Amino acid sequence: MRMLIRMISVGFLLQISLLLPVRAAEVHTYWLNRSPEVREAYQHFYDLDYPGAVARFERIRLAHPKDPVADCYLLNAVVFQELFRQDLLDTTFYANDGFLTGKHPTPENNTVRDRIFGLADGVVGEANERLKHNSNDEDALFARGWARSLKATYIAMVERGFGTAFHLALQAHGDHARLLEMDPQYVDAKLVVGVYQYTIGALPLGFKIMFGFAGMFGSKNKGLELLRDDAARGVLTSTESRTVIALFERRESKYQDAIKVIRALKQQYPHDFLFALEEANLLKDSGQGPVAIAAYRAVLADAARPGFFPASHDDLAWFGLADTLRGQTIYPEAAQAFERAATAPTVGAELKRRSYLAAGQCWDTIGHRKEAVADYNLVLKSGESTVADQARKFLRTPYRSK
Repeated sequence: MRMLIRMISVGFLLQISLLLPVRAAEVHTYWLNRSPEVREAYQHFYDLDYPGAVARFERIRLAHPKDPVADCYLLNAVVFQELFRQDLLDTTFYANDGFLTGKHPTPENNTVRDRIFGLADGVVGEANERLKHNSNDEDALFARGWARSLKATYIAMVERGFGTAFHLALQAHGDHARLLEMDPQYVDAKLVVGVYQYTIGALPLGFKIMFGFAGMFGSKNKGLELLRDDAARGVLTSTESRTVIALFERRESKYQDAIKVIRALKQQYPHDFLFALEEANLLKDSGQGPVAIAAYRAVLADAARPGFFPASHDDLAWFGLADTLRGQTIYPEAAQAFERAATAPTVGAELKRRSYLAAGQCWDTIGHRKEAVADYNLVLKSGESTVADQARKFLRTPYRSK
C-alpha cells in the first residue's frame, strides 16, 4: 500500500512538473568573458581590426596578471591576426583535401611564431599551476585546452606540422571533454569537442577503424549537435562555432544552410570582410554563378570605400571573382581577375601561386600561349610547391580544359 501511494505521488508530481514553465539551463562561463571590456575587444576582433583587438586584450591581460583565460584572449587575437595576414583564412583553401596532401610552403615570421608559442606555453603553465591546487578548476582546464587548440591551429596551418598539431588537438579535446563531463553547461567547451567529433566522424572508413583501435571515436551528427548548442548558447565561442558549422555544411554541399549561417553572421558583423566574402564564396559553390559575380563585385566595391572594412584582403575577392568568371567560361576577364589577385598588395605567397597558375590556364584555354607562359613562369619564381609542379607541366604542354 505504501509503495502504491508513493508511485501515485511520484506520478502526480511528474504531471504537475510538466505544467510548469521550462527554465533553460544556465550557461556557465568564466566571469571575465561577460565583461564590457572583453566584449568591446571582441567587437574589434570580429570586425578584423586586429591591431585594435590586440591592444585591448593587452590591457585586459595587464589588468589580470597570471590569468590564463585573459592570456588566451591575447593569444587568440595574435594567432588569427597572423593567419589573416598570410591569407590563411581563405575557406576555399580548406574546402577540399588538397590542403592536407600538397606542398604549400608559407613564409613564417619567426618573431610572431615565438610570441604565439610563448603565450600558448605560458597559458598551459599557468593552468597547470592552478590545476595542481585544484584539479577541478574548470576555468584553468578551459584555458589550457583553448591554448593547446590555438597552438595546434597555427602549427597545422602555417607550418603544416600535422603530426604535432594532431597531438596538441588531442590534448585540447581531452581537456574540454573532461570539462564537459564535470560541467555540461560550460558550453564554450563544445567548440573544440564538436570539431573533434565531426572530424573523426568524417574520416573514411579505414581511418575510422584505425582510430577506433586507438580509442578515438567520433560522429558527424554528434559534432554538429555540440557546435549548434555552442552557436546558440555559447558566451565566448558562439561566433567560432557558427563559422565552423558553415564550413562543415559547405563540405557537405549543404550550401543553402551554410549561406543562412553566414548571412546571420554578416548581419551581426557588417564590417567583417571575411563574412561578406564567404557569402559570395558559397553562392559560387552552390552554382549561382551570376549572383556570385555580383556579390564579389559588391565586396570589392565595399572594400574600396574608406573605412568600411577595417581590414580586407582584396586578393581573396579577386580570386573568387576570377574563379566564378572562369566557371561561366568568361576566360579573358577571369585571367585578368586572377592576375589582379596575384598582384594585390595583401596577397599571400600561396594564393599568388594559385592565382598565376589559374590565369595561365585561362589564357591557354583561349589560345593565348604567350600570356599563359608568362604567368606559369611567375609561379616558378615563387619557389617549389605543388602549384609550381603543375606550372612546370603546363610550360611543357599547354593546359587543356576538360
